[in-house]
Amino acid sequence: MKITVVGASGLIGTRLSECLRRSGHQVTAASLSLGVDTVTGEGLEAAIAGTDIVVDVTNAASFGDSAALDFFKASTKNLLATTAETGVAHYLALSVVGTPLLVESDYFRAKMVQENLIRASRRPYTILRSTQFYEFISGLIDIGAQGDVVRLPPALIRPVAAADVAAFLAELTVSAPLGGVVEIGGPEQFGVDEIARIYLTANEDERQVITDPSTSYFGVGLTEDALLPGTGARVASETLSEWLYQSMAD
Repeated sequence: MKITVVGASGLIGTRLSECLRRSGHQVTAASLSLGVDTVTGEGLEAAIAGTDIVVDVTNAASFGDSAALDFFKASTKNLLATTAETGVAHYLALSVVGTPLLVESDYFRAKMVQENLIRASRRPYTILRSTQFYEFISGLIDIGAQGDVVRLPPALIRPVAAADVAAFLAELTVSAPLGGVVEIGGPEQFGVDEIARIYLTANEDERQVITDPSTSYFGVGLTEDALLPGTGARVASETLSEWLYQSMAD
């Protein structure tokens, strides 16, 4: 099967491409660093020509203001148009758990637009929403970092290893299009503040984490369960302690 992974140089894209190749599939890696610009369309047609399946794991360079919205609108429209022209049989995209509940945030509003464009295209599609990656816990901490303290909300989260997300996405890639959304989350539940404490302690970082429900998450306030996947979500296997051990060993 011929598969084009768009955003192949990123955290998920590299793992997904490797996973698909190990399964014997022919993978075309497409990314800005490889000469494929989904915003301008440069190199897109050549990357997708003859492809059976396209997986979109691109991401915006900025999470703020209108940059994310501009990126996802242009990129998704170009990808959908090109896949329609070339007769791609399955279009998959990676999104984020909680997106419909967090559209007051510039970034999540942009992700909602991406999802809506995919639905409206009437192409055979699958959308995978994932919870926050373990690999981005440091980014969560940056949200609330203020000198020697970190202020974060107690909202619940089920973080997940990027490798588990890539493996599930690979499984979905070679399955029939769902025409809808499926979710994945990690095996354990934490407060955002709690996971920051665990991460900082593991990295011998002495900053104090203060629980502060008023701290916003990428520009939006969180309810207790806004970041949790719904019933029926895939439960990944790698625990936080296993991931921390492996990341420190690397």
